[in-house]
Amino acid sequence: MAPQTASTLEPPPGTIGEPALRIIGLSKTFPGTRALIDASLDIAPGEVHALVGQNGSGKSTLIKTLAGYHHADPGAHAELGGESFSIGHDVPRTLRFVHQDLGLVHELNAMDNLALRGGFIRGAAGRVRWRRQEAETHRLLDRFGVELDIHRPLAQATPVQRTIVAIVGALQGWDGGEGVLVLDEPTALLPHEEVERLFDLVREVRRAGTSVLYVSHRLGELFEIADRVTVLRAGRVVTTKSIQQVDGRTLASLMVGEDVDPDYRAPSAARSDAPVVLQLRDVQGHRLRGVDLDVHKGEILGIAGLAGTGMNELPYVIAGCAPYPVGGRLRMPQRADAWLDVADSARLDIPIVPADRAREGIVAEFAVRENLTLSILGRLGRRGRLGLREEQAVAERWAERLGVVSAGPDALISTLSGGNQQKIVVARCLAREPDMLVLAEPTAGVDIGTRVAIYDLVAGLARNGLTVVVSSTDLGDLLAMCTRVVVLRDGRVRAEFGADGLTEHALVRAMEGEDDADPGHEKRS
Repeated sequence: MAPQTASTLEPPPGTIGEPALRIIGLSKTFPGTRALIDASLDIAPGEVHALVGQNGSGKSTLIKTLAGYHHADPGAHAELGGESFSIGHDVPRTLRFVHQDLGLVHELNAMDNLALRGGFIRGAAGRVRWRRQEAETHRLLDRFGVELDIHRPLAQATPVQRTIVAIVGALQGWDGGEGVLVLDEPTALLPHEEVERLFDLVREVRRAGTSVLYVSHRLGELFEIADRVTVLRAGRVVTTKSIQQVDGRTLASLMVGEDVDPDYRAPSAARSDAPVVLQLRDVQGHRLRGVDLDVHKGEILGIAGLAGTGMNELPYVIAGCAPYPVGGRLRMPQRADAWLDVADSARLDIPIVPADRAREGIVAEFAVRENLTLSILGRLGRRGRLGLREEQAVAERWAERLGVVSAGPDALISTLSGGNQQKIVVARCLAREPDMLVLAEPTAGVDIGTRVAIYDLVAGLARNGLTVVVSSTDLGDLLAMCTRVVVLRDGRVRAEFGADGLTEHALVRAMEGEDDADPGHEKRS
């Protein structure tokens, strides 16, 4: 399909006049690659315009160029509200951004984070007027109905509260009207029950007359919030369509360039009589209130639950890196008969792909090779000296096996797309040759093509005997991969589903407690 120019893009139904944002012929070349090629885009006044594409398709480059982080190649033209600006150099006041990493300081509270962006209110002597600063913070947050203790560190806030603080920060000094707010993966780490709260915020922004450029890999969200969608592939705009003209399969296929099923389920064949390889008994923690669990060899066990139920905590407990004090017992019967305190579970050496890739998974200053081999340095080389050739060979082998796209093992990992960074983190864990793997939010910020690749990889490893535990706020992950799913409520396992009874509707009902005939352990198959 030929790339479209701005003049051929379909306007959203009912829109007239000049677009809120117009981009024509935007290209960006990095050494050795063209990340954007003559990309053109119109965003209508007051519309929510979705931007989708695989990792590496050019979405982040487009956004970073708009934000002035990158300089565009010569020849690009851009207008905001009919006024031309130099894309990649000038950032108009009414073009605001919330990037995927949010740009917040988690150790500071909401008031300080907002003041870092909008400035502190000072008196004549230069001292901060804290009462006025507090009142201004409440005014900004009250506009969007946020209930938040503005004096507590944002590390203690929920993901959606942090996301809203970032959006409010981006909108400071701008009371609405014509302009564009760019949201890059705002729901990547949000539990499904909090996504609607974010959507309410987006709708409030739109009601104020502001357009929204909305980037997401969760294609199902677009049908709830977007008016139109633009698809990028290999740096080019493939098409722009009204959201009513497409469905999930069409979008996925346009992104990948071939037919892709967004409801794909990886082939797996866990045996019901497989031996138990991990047992948890009365596991207690920050949110956990007595979890009992048996995990079988070769199964892909999913952990589901709403925010605050412990579903985000349990994977870290299993892997021995819980952020809070924990109690209870666990053992791996095939290794030893003795039970361990859960606090000592790190001795089991179970690797984890953490939920927050940027903060917990990669070392941005390191190369691809260095990130991939961090977990096995002791095996590479002799007499305490690192064998660089051996390290290079290991990195190349795993990068090829997982289909990592990069400039090579010595490229900085920060130059890779999110999906390829995720593959490197998975490869680091697999390089340890474990018999069990824990995945927390395995596809956060990952496109549909990479998702399917990860699903197939994990299913293949499970068929070869690897045991996998998966927790995800994206129910699509659990439906696509898992042979069994347990649901946590109130810090305990409250429901269980075999593969045959596993549907999104059944999971949501169990997570929300709507199917509570048996207050104990409900098993369905």
